[in-house]
Amino acid sequence: MPVRPAHPALFGQRSGPHVGSIAERLAAVLDRIGRACERSGRAPHSVTLVAVTKQRSVAEIQEVLSAGAVNIGENYVQEALAKHAELGRGPVWHFIGHLQRNKARDAVRLSDWIHSVDSLRLADELSRRAVEQGKRQRVLVEVNVSGEATKSGVAPDQLAALLEGMRSLEGLTVEGLMTMAPWVDDAEQVRPVFAETRRLAERCAAAGLLPQGAHLSMGMSSDFEVAVEEGATLVRVGTAIFGPREAAS
Repeated sequence: MPVRPAHPALFGQRSGPHVGSIAERLAAVLDRIGRACERSGRAPHSVTLVAVTKQRSVAEIQEVLSAGAVNIGENYVQEALAKHAELGRGPVWHFIGHLQRNKARDAVRLSDWIHSVDSLRLADELSRRAVEQGKRQRVLVEVNVSGEATKSGVAPDQLAALLEGMRSLEGLTVEGLMTMAPWVDDAEQVRPVFAETRRLAERCAAAGLLPQGAHLSMGMSSDFEVAVEEGATLVRVGTAIFGPREAAS
């Protein structure tokens, strides 16, 4: 199943910084994506917004879907399974969190896309589970470009070897890369992380390890505009759409 961009009619709608409803916040985020695309000479439909629904209620998810969102992202398999049971196959489901191999079967069953493949052992398990389920699982390889010990992802100097090892896995379609930038007050500080991720993807595509025009999943609520300017094709945005969580932002 291809990534489906959020409804194009939502681009160009402008909202102030203190909008209250999920629909208004969604429109504001899409507007900001559209303007970032304009600044970087890209078409707005080249970027897909993934609404991050971690710790959000089914009612909130239904509200964002009614407002025009199509792609939703979940971080935890058990939470995603419960929501999937209520929402079904309507949305495009992205698994974006750290994934353990013992959750691979369920992750494959519920996910159209898995963003967080970070080892050959995990990739092999996902492929095996996908073959069992009669599907080819679309995946992204997570790269720890920032080098933070607290973040998952393969090191950049090990990326080519991982991609080479994944070439023979019949249950996977490797679509590109994912990264997470450090949390900073000024998004400009993490521009080099996004730029280097793009360069890694370009080098891997030139070597035949990734498709030409590979997807780049990068950018969250605090930095998605900079990520778009550096080539992101998928941005993962939660708080800017749903507002702060009661227990966590």
